[in-house]
Amino acid sequence: MDIELSGSVVDGCAVLAIAGEVDVYTAPAFRDRLIEMVAVDPFVVVDLTGLAFIDSTGLGVLVAGRNLALEHGGAMAFVCTQDRVLKLLRITGLDSVFDVHAAVDGAIAGLRAAR
Repeated sequence: MDIELSGSVVDGCAVLAIAGEVDVYTAPAFRDRLIEMVAVDPFVVVDLTGLAFIDSTGLGVLVAGRNLALEHGGAMAFVCTQDRVLKLLRITGLDSVFDVHAAVDGAIAGLRAAR
């Protein structure tokens, strides 16, 4: 399966929605798009609700993207409702590192509070 990346602006915040699979083959496209968005606005919501699969390479992109946003004085919030992905975040301990929300509006509110 391929990856679909769609960027938009919702209530003045950059939102990157991911659909499909993030693995060693698709992670470079995801990384590049995330870098582009952070360069424009270091406060980014990454919507993972359409994510079917993510491997360690994809998790690395999420961590690197968050770190890049922080380096630019921003923040990154994630939207995730899939139990499979949430479980992976818990197992890896990333649930305590990432700001994870159940909906885009909650993630946007979190970013606005961080500004």
